[in-house]
Amino acid sequence: YTRGTVTAFSPFDARADAEALRKAMKGMGTDEETVLKILTSRNNAQRQEIASAFKTLFGRDLVDDLKSELTGKFETLMVSLMRPTYIFDAHALKHAIKGAGTNEKVLTEILASRTPAEVRNIKQVYLQEYEASLEDKITGETSGYFQRLLVVLLQANRDPDGRVDEGLVEQDAQVLFRAGELKWGTDEEKFITILGTRSVSHLRRVFDKYMTISGFQIEETIDRETSGDLEKLLLAVVKCIRSVPAYFAETLYYSMKGAGTDDDTLIRVMVSRSEIDLLDIRQEFRKNFAKSLHQMIQKDTSGDYRKALLLLCGGDDE
Repeated sequence: YTRGTVTAFSPFDARADAEALRKAMKGMGTDEETVLKILTSRNNAQRQEIASAFKTLFGRDLVDDLKSELTGKFETLMVSLMRPTYIFDAHALKHAIKGAGTNEKVLTEILASRTPAEVRNIKQVYLQEYEASLEDKITGETSGYFQRLLVVLLQANRDPDGRVDEGLVEQDAQVLFRAGELKWGTDEEKFITILGTRSVSHLRRVFDKYMTISGFQIEETIDRETSGDLEKLLLAVVKCIRSVPAYFAETLYYSMKGAGTDDDTLIRVMVSRSEIDLLDIRQEFRKNFAKSLHQMIQKDTSGDYRKALLLLCGGDDE
């Protein structure tokens, strides 16, 4: 995980940081600048140490204090930064499936982009934290082929990368071609099985072969032949197979493009990728959208929220 914009801060002193944060939030008015500077420049493990020092020194809960002192999107961002890494995805999924209406966008983004090892971890944490099976919760709130592809992804049994067998590549590409372009009504099940279980290197070859056979990118076929939540999930899976950073660059771009910003997505992606591949995401962003992530955040957000996001972004790509 060396492609993150946020790394361990050195020299690190959890008590000194805790004291600075307490001072910033004590009395009348809050010194937001200090809060955002500290929390965006420490990595998640260090933030957890600061929270523990904060409780030790003052008998107060840092997250509760942040919630009572800050407001709006800035508060959401700071509280998200404080969430332990291992629980971040489980927590996001829990909130995507609770109450009225399911947030399919969150289910799609997380389950399409995480590695099988990460998915296994999310399931385990979900069970420990919420005493419920993530799979049961998801199947209870979704239906149809969308549900079935989510369940396949939740099994986290994608073939590991290995030597690619060209014969099987040809076979899968033909099956997808027959299921998609050649049939009235698409054979969704074939798409689900192949996209949900084959290895990443195998699928990249299948997509090339599909283009050769059909004259279409697989995305174009999915776009034409399916719709709604299933279409979005199939596309997300294909994009993540091609390149996870490119998928997130696009996700960030569309969270800010046009009228209004989808701040929940912007915050979730910036926080969850900040220690993993945000440098690669920035590179893809610059390459694909003729402007930098930094420039777009600058234009689309304001105040302390903007300052904190720009620090997480970690620089401009001219």
